[in-house]
Amino acid sequence: MNNTLIRRKLGAVLWWIAATVVAVSTVLPLLWTLSTSLKPAGDIVASGFGLIPKHWTFGNYTSVFHTVPMLRYALNSLLIAVVGVVTNLFFGSLAGYTLAKLHLRGKRIIFSAYVASMMIPGTVTMVPQFLILRYFPLAGGNDILGNGGSGFLDSYWAVILPGAIGAFAVFFMKQVFESLPDDLAAAARIDGASEFGIYFKIYVPLARAALSVLGILTFQAGWNAFMWPLIVLNSPDKMTIQVGLSGLVTNYSSQTGPLMAGTIVASLPVLVIFMFAQRWMVDNLATSGGK
Repeated sequence: MNNTLIRRKLGAVLWWIAATVVAVSTVLPLLWTLSTSLKPAGDIVASGFGLIPKHWTFGNYTSVFHTVPMLRYALNSLLIAVVGVVTNLFFGSLAGYTLAKLHLRGKRIIFSAYVASMMIPGTVTMVPQFLILRYFPLAGGNDILGNGGSGFLDSYWAVILPGAIGAFAVFFMKQVFESLPDDLAAAARIDGASEFGIYFKIYVPLARAALSVLGILTFQAGWNAFMWPLIVLNSPDKMTIQVGLSGLVTNYSSQTGPLMAGTIVASLPVLVIFMFAQRWMVDNLATSGGK
């Protein structure tokens, strides 16, 4: 056996070992969460990290629905996630079309600014975003100078507005529209079509698959958001499901079983979407990323 064949087989073995380690480390926490949600309270501590429950129970699932208003939290998360999807699809595709198809002076600088903003950690912009929402003029009882009220704080808009036009949505849709031929727009302009008509009637239908992927990714981000809703929402009836579940953990006790059951319930919508759309998403992201 020559050295090249040995190196090739050794590389394949190392690749499979690395892939197995990554797969196990990714899936194991989910399996432990599911297992813990099916254990009685006494078994959770006694069994430690054991994955197979000695005594099976669904009591944690009924308990979490009686302890916290899960349906209300789920509706709040659904509203915020769906509105976020609609705004990102419309504004993201409109901005992407503008940067990809129109002759706009300085559009390379604008696009570079969008890409650069994706490199900034979200924690850096939290304080400026909070102050803008708090002192926004004529919102939430504020006067024209932004004083006297609470602005957008403690409202659904406080969660929706900062992510209504995501930089990733603009970047993603620009890549998609650039892959579509320019001749379609030129022919439509000769026929007298308006620029918005060209965007909406010609290019949006051609980008439906990419828009669907963007919608799924945006929904996942909105549904799983935790830190920002925790900062800007105070009323219990406006809490999202991710923030509401944190109420099961206090400084003095933790309802581990119901918390794990609630985590599984909160994860189901995103898991179902990924199960049905995984291949579609990977293909579209690979296509847009390869440009």
